[in-house]
Amino acid sequence: MNPAPTSDDPTPDDSGRSDITAVSALGEPARRRLYDYVRGRREPVGRDEAAEALGMPRQTVAFHLDKLADAGLLAVEFARRTGRTGPGAGRPSKLYRRSDREVAVQLPERSYELAGQLLAQAVVDAERTGDSPRASLTRRATELGHAVGAAAGPSDAEIMAALEGCGYEPRLEDADITLTNCPFHALARQHTELVCGMNLGLIEGLLDGAACTGRRARLAPEERYCCVRIGRTQ
Repeated sequence: MNPAPTSDDPTPDDSGRSDITAVSALGEPARRRLYDYVRGRREPVGRDEAAEALGMPRQTVAFHLDKLADAGLLAVEFARRTGRTGPGAGRPSKLYRRSDREVAVQLPERSYELAGQLLAQAVVDAERTGDSPRASLTRRATELGHAVGAAAGPSDAEIMAALEGCGYEPRLEDADITLTNCPFHALARQHTELVCGMNLGLIEGLLDGAACTGRRARLAPEERYCCVRIGRTQ
């Protein structure tokens, strides 16, 4: 028996139409700005916060956020931001966060073809050298990251641009660079240690290739984030 569809997932008969709706929802510039703002935030976003941050009228923000939610690109939840409860606490605020759902155009970006190529190369290497497939995969990912980093520079802006080009959606949180998207998300859920090692190798290689000595990548798994976090060196 197939599981019942959730609110974040289209039904089988509607998947094509839902994907088209989701993609077309981002064609409106103001709506795309709102989507990019919400997906870049660690916590769910309220209408007032988004309106103030983007300098847009609250009514316009509410309209576009709801359209993004209707298209399945944002998920909705309700909470009282004040922390008060009981009579007089007021109505809960409507909050938005990026949906976990993937659409055909892959929002957020996924790189399963790249992962497949790295895995295939690692298997060939392991057969030739006698190394473990995991060690071969990490080495291949590190080499790829080094090549990507060599075309970048060592500054935070340049490193983040290179990471974004790889599909990681980086952002600064305090002194760390965090990654709000894993390009290999579905594979990481099934083969966590293998894929997280690949991610770490790729990002370590990128930092090394960019001659970025001021930052170091480490494994720091956290819900809704890539498993790698990039901190400052001591």
